[in-house]
Amino acid sequence: MDENRLDELCSVYDGIRDLIEKRLSEFEEIWKKGSDEELFFELVFCLLTPGARARNADRCLQTVMKKKLLMDGDISALSDCLNLVRFKNNKARNIVEARRKFIGPGGVSIREALRREENGFERREYLVSEIRGMGYKEASHFLRNIGLGDGLAILDRHVLKYLERSGLIAAIPQSLSGKRYIETEQVLNSLAFQARMPVTHLDFVLWFMATGDIFK
Repeated sequence: MDENRLDELCSVYDGIRDLIEKRLSEFEEIWKKGSDEELFFELVFCLLTPGARARNADRCLQTVMKKKLLMDGDISALSDCLNLVRFKNNKARNIVEARRKFIGPGGVSIREALRREENGFERREYLVSEIRGMGYKEASHFLRNIGLGDGLAILDRHVLKYLERSGLIAAIPQSLSGKRYIETEQVLNSLAFQARMPVTHLDFVLWFMATGDIFK
């Protein structure tokens, strides 16, 4: 890793570290005190993010909440609220299937399902295997957003572009299999170690450098 790039990372981190820690502490409170419905809200947000800007995914979810469709809206009604994200019909279907699994009669408590797994990596594997539309990136994002993301990288486009520009990966992959995701995650964890920050903090630093924003 070029020393100038590493110095830049550390400098940006010094400027926003308090904001990052505040945001992560808010996520931790969701796991400590949030209801299953609040956990499901975060799950749905992450299901909306593939191929979409995070702010647009959030706007769509706020519309769903305003119309009180999160817990009982059908695929058609949900899809009508998702015009700011790609593949809105598939994403509406994913929401309904996840809701059927985790909410309501016969559903499995999200909290209890995650508690059964020993660590974040096993929780991620569970989510990827059990939830339609949730890959490694989305599962890592969800776990980070509920305070369970230690050691997990969110390999979004802005992260992959940075790794490519820095010469840490040869090229941005067209797709990330589970094996390729974990290999690239190890590269990001190594960079975080060099920069002396947790990988969950590094994601925020790279996001801030790309957007000037700290969101979720």
